[in-house]
Amino acid sequence: MLGWLRRKAPTQGHFARLDGAGFAAFAPGSVWLVGAGPGAPGLISLLGYHALGEADVVVYDALVGEGFLDMANPKAETVFAGKRGGKPSPKQADITLKLIDYARAGKKVLRLKGGDPMMFGRGGEETETLAREGIPFRIVPGITAGVGGLAYAGIPVTHRDTNHAVMFLTGHDDKGGVPQGADWDAVAKAAPVIVMYMAVKHLGSISAKLLAGGRDPADRVAIVSHAASPKQSVIETTLAQVDALPGDIPTPAIIVIGPVSRYREGLDWYVGALRENRFG
Repeated sequence: MLGWLRRKAPTQGHFARLDGAGFAAFAPGSVWLVGAGPGAPGLISLLGYHALGEADVVVYDALVGEGFLDMANPKAETVFAGKRGGKPSPKQADITLKLIDYARAGKKVLRLKGGDPMMFGRGGEETETLAREGIPFRIVPGITAGVGGLAYAGIPVTHRDTNHAVMFLTGHDDKGGVPQGADWDAVAKAAPVIVMYMAVKHLGSISAKLLAGGRDPADRVAIVSHAASPKQSVIETTLAQVDALPGDIPTPAIIVIGPVSRYREGLDWYVGALRENRFG
C-alpha cells in the first residue's frame, strides 16, 4: 500500500519523499476543517500538514498550539478566530460567514482547530452551514485532547483492568453555564471514566452534581493543563477534594475522573528533555 514511498530514491529526506505523493487536491473555493491535535505541532496528520502548505487562508482558533503557522504556506493569509470562555470572542456565525466569503472569493480555506474539529469543536455547525451554502468541504480529523492530551500525561483513557467504557462531556453549555441538558444522576453512573472538556470553571458544581448522583467521593481526578506542550502541568486530587483546589488552574485543560489516572505513576513519560522538542 505504501509502495510509492519505497520507490523514491533512498537519498531523499524522509519528508521529501512525500513530495508528489498524490494527496487529495485542495481545490480553490473549498474549505478544509483540520484538527491540529492537542498541542504539539508534530501531532497534526499528514493531510493536515498538506493542507497547511496548500492553503491561501488559514482561519485558526485559540487552541491551536504554537508552531503550526510556521508550517503554513508562506503566502497564506492567517486569520485568528479564537473563542475562549469568559473573554471577548468573535461570534460563531461571523466565523462561519468569513469562511464562506473566502471560499466564494476562490480561496483555498483552511479552518484549523485545536484537537478534533468534530469533538466539542463546533465543526458540525460550521460544516452544516457550508453544506447549506453549497461550499465544498473536507473534514480532516485530529487527535482529540481527551485521548491524546491524556496520553501525554501518562494516562490511558481506557485500560482493560479498569474500564471498558468512557464518557466524554463538555463542561459548559452554549451560554457558558453548567450544561443543563445533562442527566447528572445518569452521568454519575454511566461509565467508570469521565473525560471533561472546558470544565475548569464549573468543576466544583459538576463535582457536586456527580457526588449527589452517587459517584464515589474517593474517585480520582486529574487535570491536565496545556496538554502536549512544554507548559503541560497536571493536578491530581479526588472528587471530594475538588473544592480545595486553587482558583487559578491553568487553561486550556482536560479533566479525567476515574481510576485510569493511577497509571500516571509509572507512565508519566513526557518529562525533562522530551519537552524541549517543539514538535512534541
